[in-house]
Amino acid sequence: MIALATTYLMVVPTLDQNLVSNRLDELERSADNAAAVVPRVSQLYLQSYAEDNASAVDARVVVFEIFGPPLELLVKADSLRTGTAAISKDKIALEAAETGRVVRGTVDRGGVLRAEVAEPAPGTSKVVLLSGSLSGVKRAVSSVRRQLLVAAFPSLALALALGFLGARGLSRRVRRLDRAADRIAAGEFEGPVEDSGDDEIGELARSFERMRLRLAQLEEARREFIANASHELRTPIFALSGSLELLAEEEMDEQSRGEFIETMRGQVERLHKLATALLDLSRLDAGLDLILEPLALAPVAEALEKEFKAAAELLEHPLTISLEASPVARVDEQRTLQIGRVLLENALVHTPRGTAVAIRVTESGENGVLTIADEGPGIPTADQERVFERFFRLEGERSSGSGLGLAIAREWAMRMGGTVTLDSQPGSTRFSLELPLADDKV
Repeated sequence: MIALATTYLMVVPTLDQNLVSNRLDELERSADNAAAVVPRVSQLYLQSYAEDNASAVDARVVVFEIFGPPLELLVKADSLRTGTAAISKDKIALEAAETGRVVRGTVDRGGVLRAEVAEPAPGTSKVVLLSGSLSGVKRAVSSVRRQLLVAAFPSLALALALGFLGARGLSRRVRRLDRAADRIAAGEFEGPVEDSGDDEIGELARSFERMRLRLAQLEEARREFIANASHELRTPIFALSGSLELLAEEEMDEQSRGEFIETMRGQVERLHKLATALLDLSRLDAGLDLILEPLALAPVAEALEKEFKAAAELLEHPLTISLEASPVARVDEQRTLQIGRVLLENALVHTPRGTAVAIRVTESGENGVLTIADEGPGIPTADQERVFERFFRLEGERSSGSGLGLAIAREWAMRMGGTVTLDSQPGSTRFSLELPLADDKV
């Protein structure tokens, strides 16, 4: 409707102005010719000239004689021969007589709008006036106005119909997205969010679908986490409960009692490690801030070697350390030590007795690297990426622990701008903690 109204307001007045201007241009050209001819026409033939010229230019031709002051116009020739008293007071002709130049404009004479041009005849006291009716122009403008209005109604009806259908289709798609959002907000992630459009709503629907899939994965991970955590907690608690019941029996000898107490101590240690791991997971998920400071990795390696030396001897693992570089990384010291403990403990616990284990510190590009390597049987290729998943444990005799250590280690490393990588094959397994170098040195 706005477009049609704008078109009407621009076209009709402009057309009217252009047609009137064109008519005035025609009359002005004819007035130029008449003003040039009138001085050469005798008074005897002036009336005949006005009548003949009127037919040629399709306008009333009037020749005035100027008198004054005060300024007056006397009709000397008039092609119409009537209304000479009124025409002698014509404002266009009077202005031309007063200013001595061409004057043009429109006047309303007897309810009829007319275009008029008046021009003084050079070298004389005469003024030539050409007055043409604008009835034809107004009829043409009225015809265009009617056609625009006639065309506007079906166009408006068509626009309304198309707009209604388009709005109905869009609103249906929006309502479908609204229902999908309600389902997702209610925790229902089964049904896909579908929209085949290529517009903004289609893109929004695809974003909703990606969100639904991600939330479904998170929900599945949450349920799996709760199930695994419950299982890991239930196992040592069940073992402790059984041991306590057996310890309550009075007939148990001291040797058996000591064995059960040692078993209980092991289960308590297992619970302690699991609780610590779960606490670390909650800190990771909560986005706990780290204290990043320049830290030399060589002293970290030496601290790990000193801390695990006794355990390595107890498990008959030759433990060596190699400091091939002295990189300084910008990290959180406690988290870096925690990651190193996880990697070194895995190498000592999950490899056969007598397997050599090495701690190495190197520098690679813009990263400092702490590597824990062993000569054990290696990790199957299919499981090498999965070992970093929460609660994942390898099958077989080497399966132990909560399955959280490597997942926590990698996530802490990524929070510090680094990562933990694995390179494993039979006879050689290397876990590498890569951390970005610090700009300043300690």
